[in-house]
Amino acid sequence: MSKQQNAPRTVGTKGMPRKERERLILEAAAEEFGSRGYAGGSTAVMAARAGISKPMIYEYFGSRDGLYLACLDSAGARLVTAVESAQQGPPDLTRAVRTLRAVFRALESRVHDWQLVYDPTLPPDGALHTAATGYRRKLNRTGAVGVAEFLHAAQADEPLDEPLDADLATHLWYGTVSAAVAWWRHHPEQSADDMTARFQRILAVLDPRIR
Repeated sequence: MSKQQNAPRTVGTKGMPRKERERLILEAAAEEFGSRGYAGGSTAVMAARAGISKPMIYEYFGSRDGLYLACLDSAGARLVTAVESAQQGPPDLTRAVRTLRAVFRALESRVHDWQLVYDPTLPPDGALHTAATGYRRKLNRTGAVGVAEFLHAAQADEPLDEPLDADLATHLWYGTVSAAVAWWRHHPEQSADDMTARFQRILAVLDPRIR
């Protein structure tokens, strides 16, 4: 993350409108939870970054879980909307480019949002797990449909006979998206357009028409 994102806020928020203060809390919490996970996220760090007292977090969101859920809902809804909007168009490899472009743009300056949805430290049951699982299923379902339509179009003359082939292809796609986001976390200087162009160049090796 950038130095600006990591630096704690040094000014208070007295007199600030409630909506603006709430936004600052959510930004600080999303970064902390997204960087350290539900289990490791510190509400004290979040409060310091937002320039508020720790009790104010509970005044606004009721509990630590309530704060995480608010961050998760914001990140999950944004990702689902972005990915679903990218599914229009031909079911060829350009759909992969459109989808990753949508993911990158939804995550620009907020790569940590991905981890909110796919946080392995969430409790195995309860509201947070239910909400995260719901967003994962929506994203995975969209990816599975995209892969199936691509395989159907690409194999129009010789359709795949083995269902496990399609299943493997779908999991390879999931892995590609996750790996791309993970790589981006280590290269925060890359913009969403940089990431899209890089992926497009790599994909063009497989299919020159992507150029």
